[in-house]
Amino acid sequence: MRPALAASLRLLDGITQGLNVLGSVLILALMVLVGVDVAGRNLMGAPVAGVPELVTLSIVAIVFLQIPQALRAGRLTRSDALPQWLARTRPGLGRWLETLFDLISMAVVWVIVSTTWPIFTRAWERGEFIGAMGDFTAPTWPVKLTILVGGTMLTLQFAARILRRWVVLPASPSDGEGAH
Repeated sequence: MRPALAASLRLLDGITQGLNVLGSVLILALMVLVGVDVAGRNLMGAPVAGVPELVTLSIVAIVFLQIPQALRAGRLTRSDALPQWLARTRPGLGRWLETLFDLISMAVVWVIVSTTWPIFTRAWERGEFIGAMGDFTAPTWPVKLTILVGGTMLTLQFAARILRRWVVLPASPSDGEGAH
């Protein structure tokens, strides 16, 4: 593998891991916030304002921050029976099927990213928020931005899977395929 490609993949993986850590920190912050809210309700009769809204926004952000790393680590939920069988019995066909899966997935995620862009810009320009004025409000654009960043990173991780499959891993003689 070329050094520039290897460095690019390492950078992508580092950014992906950083987003994953950020998602974990957000989970920890939510746990503390919900704990303080429950304690405030039960001990002082005073809940923390905006907790339901923040939880709603944060769940979406956490998913998009952590899903690229889940894909990278091979922890994305899916049925592996056919791909594993093909990898054992017909490795070349198995690689093509995995590549097709990755390409379709890239297209689906790209649709999500491209349709979120106008929603993000509208939220940013109009100052859209969740909550009730005078009680609690939070801007919605940070979550829309997280969808854009996380979706873009997920698309890049699908592309990296394809690169690793075809460029990094040499074709085995039993594949009946030449080097790519």
